[in-house]
Amino acid sequence: MALNLNKNLKLYYSIKEVADMFGLNESTLRYWETEFPYLKPKTSGPAKIRQYQEKDIEQIRLIHNLVKVRGFKLAAAKKIINSNRDGADKRAEVLTRLLSVRDDLQALKKQMDYLQ
Repeated sequence: MALNLNKNLKLYYSIKEVADMFGLNESTLRYWETEFPYLKPKTSGPAKIRQYQEKDIEQIRLIHNLVKVRGFKLAAAKKIINSNRDGADKRAEVLTRLLSVRDDLQALKKQMDYLQ
């Protein structure tokens, strides 16, 4: 059995880590939790410290794509997610892949320019 080096070993992320991933304020994530009922991170202890799992981060990625990247209002984002969740998920995934490819191509171009 081969070791999967690509697997993320971290199970829980703090609200600060997740906010930094997306370039958001922590208060924005808290607000989105009130607006999108399916976005409910695990809370622990009497202080109710939020612990985000990968499934929560995927939800945030979808909301971020609709609201911050594509410019939809929260009401429109809710409507899109509720009416066509699979389509919205796939579009967010495609956008993420395209951005990754763009970054790779830009890095390759820099290397090519350096060789000339």
